[in-house]
Amino acid sequence: MEDNLDNIDFTKAEEEEKKRRHDVMAHVHTFATCCPLAGPIIHLGATSCYVGDNTDLIAMRDGLDILLPKLACCIDRLSKFARSHRDQPTLGFTHFQPAQLTTVGKRACMWINDLLVDLRNLEHAKSELRFRGVKGTTGTQASFLVLFNGDHSKVKELDKKVTKMAGFDKVFTITGQTYSRKQDYNVLCALGGLGASIHKICTDIRLLANQKELEEPFEKDQIGSSAMPYKRNPMRSERCCSLSRYLMSLVSNTQQTFAVQWLERSLDDSANRRLSLSEGFLTADSLLLTLQNISEGLVVYPKVIERHISQELPFMATETIIMEMVKLGANRQECHENIRVLSHKAGAVVKQDGGENDLVERIKKSSYFAPIHERLSELLNPALFTGRAAEQVDEFLSEEVQPALLHYKEHLDVHTAELTI
Repeated sequence: MEDNLDNIDFTKAEEEEKKRRHDVMAHVHTFATCCPLAGPIIHLGATSCYVGDNTDLIAMRDGLDILLPKLACCIDRLSKFARSHRDQPTLGFTHFQPAQLTTVGKRACMWINDLLVDLRNLEHAKSELRFRGVKGTTGTQASFLVLFNGDHSKVKELDKKVTKMAGFDKVFTITGQTYSRKQDYNVLCALGGLGASIHKICTDIRLLANQKELEEPFEKDQIGSSAMPYKRNPMRSERCCSLSRYLMSLVSNTQQTFAVQWLERSLDDSANRRLSLSEGFLTADSLLLTLQNISEGLVVYPKVIERHISQELPFMATETIIMEMVKLGANRQECHENIRVLSHKAGAVVKQDGGENDLVERIKKSSYFAPIHERLSELLNPALFTGRAAEQVDEFLSEEVQPALLHYKEHLDVHTAELTI
């Protein structure tokens, strides 16, 4: 049997499955052809789930081992981007309306923060994987107890040895014919959470691309639209959003499969799981490859960002102007009324006439605000309105991100920029 592990006659296995309508038994008979002396004892005491479930668990464990370093790479690339733009002021948005300033790097750290949660969730999902092991038809190990003539210790020892041979530290004590499909659900929850994070990141990129503040990679000869030659559509980010929605949908699928398992098991999980588990991992893999490619080629347009800030900052700075005026002896209420009137006039120019925000010019022309005229440029420095954003980037990257990536250090030199994505 050991000599013929890789000697698989798939043509014969296909013929056997057409004949017997049972995939595992098709391979039992095919294997017996290679090992005629072992034929009478192959699969003795076992059930199909001994083969299928344990194999699925090995595949999921190995799949997580593939995905985790790729997620670490994405976090690493976004961290480099955040560090390089740690103090680049930019408009914050709440309700997709201009709000208090933040920095480009701080916004990227919000993305990284979500991905760190996903990294921990995937690591936890992997650490909690339990092997089904040797359990028999309804999980009672009755068939193996018969094989060992009622020796419970030998049944337990066999379970431990098979578990260890498969590379697992933990094995289920309690199963039905299958291991609980709750375990599939837990893994897909972690994958679906990753999909949600990537969807949020790529939606932000799409919104910022519309503002012309940030773009994903766009090759020299890339075509954005077959009809409109000038288009630079964020197709990678759109693809990620599309695939992410599919990945997220698999969570509820897996949850339903778990919920409808009858008693010790029912077979309506089988065909579904063959799709949902494999496609969940394949979709996550595609998402991480594409996200890394995006992260390695993000382009920031500071001049556009500065123009957008200049259109909104005068309104945001009104409170600072009032504070400085009061420091110099002005009446707070009078100052508030003066700047309110000027702000509404400037707002009318922007909204009704389509003009530029001229609040600063109006303040400069107002004799009431003469005490701060010489300091207006200083008071309107965007860097004064970003709070601790830059310092938060430094602290977050050094205190949270770097320690999380230490385990994956050897995997962080893999680049996708040259891939056709």
